[in-house]
Amino acid sequence: MKVKLRATSLLLLVTVLCSAGVFARSQQVNITVKANEPGSILNKDIYGQFMEHLGRGIYEGIWVGEGSSIPNKDGFRLDVLNALEELQVPLLRWPGGCFADEYHWRDGIGPRESRPKTVNSNWGGVIEDNAFGTHEFFALAELLGADTYVNGNLGTGTPQEMADWLQYITSDAPTTLVQQRNANGRDKPWKLTYFAIGNEAWGCGGNMTPEFYTHLYNQWASFAKTPQDNQPIMIASGGTDDSTIWAKTLLEGVKPSWNIRMDGISHHYYTLPTGKWDVKGSATGFAEDQWFSTLEQTLKIEDYIKANVAVMDQLDPEKKVGLYVDEWGTWYDVDEGTNPGFLYQQNTLRDAILAGLNIHIFNRYADRVTMTNIAQMVNVLQAMILTDKEKMVLTPTYYAFKMHTPFQDARSVPVSLSNTPAYEFNNKSIPALSASAGISQDGNTYLSLVNTQVDSAITINLLAIKQATGWLLSSTKMDEHNTFAQPHNIEPTTFNAKVKNGKGSLTIPAKSLLVLNLGKL
Repeated sequence: MKVKLRATSLLLLVTVLCSAGVFARSQQVNITVKANEPGSILNKDIYGQFMEHLGRGIYEGIWVGEGSSIPNKDGFRLDVLNALEELQVPLLRWPGGCFADEYHWRDGIGPRESRPKTVNSNWGGVIEDNAFGTHEFFALAELLGADTYVNGNLGTGTPQEMADWLQYITSDAPTTLVQQRNANGRDKPWKLTYFAIGNEAWGCGGNMTPEFYTHLYNQWASFAKTPQDNQPIMIASGGTDDSTIWAKTLLEGVKPSWNIRMDGISHHYYTLPTGKWDVKGSATGFAEDQWFSTLEQTLKIEDYIKANVAVMDQLDPEKKVGLYVDEWGTWYDVDEGTNPGFLYQQNTLRDAILAGLNIHIFNRYADRVTMTNIAQMVNVLQAMILTDKEKMVLTPTYYAFKMHTPFQDARSVPVSLSNTPAYEFNNKSIPALSASAGISQDGNTYLSLVNTQVDSAITINLLAIKQATGWLLSSTKMDEHNTFAQPHNIEPTTFNAKVKNGKGSLTIPAKSLLVLNLGKL
């Protein structure tokens, strides 16, 4: 759908009201949303989700089986399925993660009672019964209308196993493998959107050097053959944190040809409040120091993206290769009393604010960053949904993603700030205000705003607008979260600013995410 644009600009005059100790004086910020300068498309897959065989991320969280007492549709629990439909999930990544490099796809096909039981050595040492496999994954994606992203097993697999899996998924030729798929209940091939050769090759995927992995990618990609009309976007395993050597080595070493494609390079970054893996910080019960440090840590991702984009722009000036941040989000110390290998953590307002900041950053680099996956969708790390047997609760991060659904496949619109107010804490500072805008497929301009401050509200005067309605997510508590006993502690509330003669005024509370529909400008 094409959006017709008129040459117009939206000037937002922002006056910051400050509390003592945060700013020395009141500041005024002019924000211009330049609707006459449309930029890149904000690919819907920026809002992709990640589901791994990890803890209760799939089993109980999504899959309960047809015989479960928990209401389900073909084995998928209905409450979670309905919530994900409401979220308009655009993309699902599976089966990992570290699990992918020990996953053998044939273990997950055929009658479930006959599938082999294996040990999940990466995550808790629990038994994996392989009840959720290829057919179940693609069935879930079709129920949600989502694109699909499959990670191939480079670590313990073979090029032959990968080639067979691709044929099983994508081919309609009358081969033995396709006949086996038909016998297992699927007549036509599935649509495979993305396929990656390995995961985190620098770590759990094999502890490889960039040079060694690049040689392997060239070999394995040579055999990643699919029908011409069902070719996935091919992804190479890239770097993490501040590393750029993986992008550089891959772009220099992978030589595209008729049978070798590299359409994207992955990159991973997790936010830890302390920045230390041994003691990461708590998901709840934190003070302002860890509110601030968590946001400070997450904003580093922009420097890491910028550094990789600079390398890619030099070696791939035509921007044929994307940078896919296919694992991102918060990683805290696990909740007390839970299996440390399950990575279960609570999810608070802080996580929603952090999600908004990351979304804004991805939007700024939308010409390269066209796909990301938050880790993970259910019950693991920065989850959208938490479950406890038959109970389910939606997290603040779920609502942050839901509020941004108008940005899926929107046209980015530049947002300029005359100056950026600072949120200062212990002689450090981060931006107090973050903004991102886009023209949605419905023709309306949407503006997303984040106030990172703990105590200070921000008053905004909007000029040259038609309306200012939307959703606000906020609370007086830094760690406000939903529980199974109190599932509605924090939810978005409707927001309406009075607009008269093209002018409006509104106040964004401290610790808030606000998404506004400004109308057709």
